[in-house]
Amino acid sequence: MRASLLSAATLLGLASQAAAIDPLVIKGSKWFNSKTGAQFFVKGVDYQPDITSTSAVRDPLADTAGCTRDLPFLKELGVNAIRVYQTEPFGNHDQCMSMLSAAGIYVMLDLSTPTETINRDQPTYDVDLLGYYQSKVDTFSKYDNVFAFLAGNEVTNAYNNTGASAYVKAALRDVKAYIKSKKLTIPVGYATNDDADIRWQLQTYFDCGATTDRADFYGINLYEWCGPTATFESSGYADVVKNFTNWDIPVLLTEYGCNAIKPRTFPEVAAIYGSQMTSIFSGGFVYEYVQEANDYGLVQVSGSSGTKTVDFNNFKSALAAVNPSGVSMSSYTPSGKQQSCPAVAVSNDWIASSSLPPMPSNSTCSCMMKTLTCVSKSTTVPTNAGDLATFGTTVSNIFGTVCGTVDCSTVSGNATTGKYGKYSFCDPIQRVSWVMTEWYNNQRNVDGSCDFGGFAKVQSVKSTDDSSCSSQKDDNSNISSSSSNGESSSSTSSSSSSAATAKTPVGATSMAALSVGVVLALLTTTLF
Repeated sequence: MRASLLSAATLLGLASQAAAIDPLVIKGSKWFNSKTGAQFFVKGVDYQPDITSTSAVRDPLADTAGCTRDLPFLKELGVNAIRVYQTEPFGNHDQCMSMLSAAGIYVMLDLSTPTETINRDQPTYDVDLLGYYQSKVDTFSKYDNVFAFLAGNEVTNAYNNTGASAYVKAALRDVKAYIKSKKLTIPVGYATNDDADIRWQLQTYFDCGATTDRADFYGINLYEWCGPTATFESSGYADVVKNFTNWDIPVLLTEYGCNAIKPRTFPEVAAIYGSQMTSIFSGGFVYEYVQEANDYGLVQVSGSSGTKTVDFNNFKSALAAVNPSGVSMSSYTPSGKQQSCPAVAVSNDWIASSSLPPMPSNSTCSCMMKTLTCVSKSTTVPTNAGDLATFGTTVSNIFGTVCGTVDCSTVSGNATTGKYGKYSFCDPIQRVSWVMTEWYNNQRNVDGSCDFGGFAKVQSVKSTDDSSCSSQKDDNSNISSSSSNGESSSSTSSSSSSAATAKTPVGATSMAALSVGVVLALLTTTLF
């Protein structure tokens, strides 16, 4: 069945006449409409059209034609929110965001993309990635219907890569601080898979420690309810809900909708928005809007048109049949308890220390570069895929060779011990330059020891002492992290146009570099 489409001009006209969407606020473990005081339950869908059509990052919120095509479907489904996995901080999002706001649809945004993310197997967190996340906050915080950001999605997905969570949590901490410095109150959370081996450790890790460091909400990607004969108990949903009893932050399903048995009839919707879950969960996002090869889609899109799948009408009917009943904000008194950090122990399947990596600082890294004698000839990471691969291999070989002889802990980090070198957050060029200088000095500056196959060059140092570098602060970094518990600040969702006057974010100059995360993965060397 084909949907009749309104023109973009008509939709934009409606948007311009609509009142601003009400901001959402978090109080305790629940979301509320700040104007009406009614509890808010997410009735959402995961939205990423054309995600498989190209290897490049797609930004559906910059695609006015796509938004015009899809909005009637979203409205017919009756959703009040979408989660968007891949967007970019550049491009114009005004029209799509305005149309969604006018339709009463809120937006949750993932900060990472496949090329700008923390690598789960070899995690690092540097000035470039923080700058990218800050730029995305600047771009989207001006829209009144952006109600939350996600700092990561299933980064840790098995017991042997739990250390990556320390880096994700550090990024979450710094994005929260950046949002606060801009006088905004958009919450930042994390979305996880449901791995029974590390389920409890993950959810407690992102809810432990200082208020400044922990997630404002927690999302679960849950695919355990499969088919119409499954029940709340047999599906495992009952166990998941039980694990969040007396939680102190909101919990929701950031993905759900098992398709092992087709067609999907979505019996779990009745539980998600019924008495079995609404006292603890704040709704969820069904996976997913667009039809792909994995056959989860509600709509098959092609150009400017879309065709409903069988799942579309089934989900529409399931959603229309529920009317979640919550509490009013004025009558609600939070009683949830913050969690303690999981112990670091291989036997406990948890290797992420509660000690987090430091906040990246451009100024610190620039200061360090002035003290180096042997540096990379390149000043930026290549953007061409082929050149990037060559660069990554070269840098990885340099690290592998030099760090077998020289102590490279100053530019390395270890999430299990909670020890991070003072330059561990610098970009690949800066970190490899530090390594090459250490080698050059170790070789007593003999001719040819600063060559590395033509990759490096000798420079005149501007300073011989780096002792003050670690105390350098960026102009815009009037934000700090804390390692001790403090008073909880309200985690609310609102919007402000102050993003237009924000200072340049950390690392913004290298934001366009292609897949820096791939290079960083190659650089990671654990030496503690």
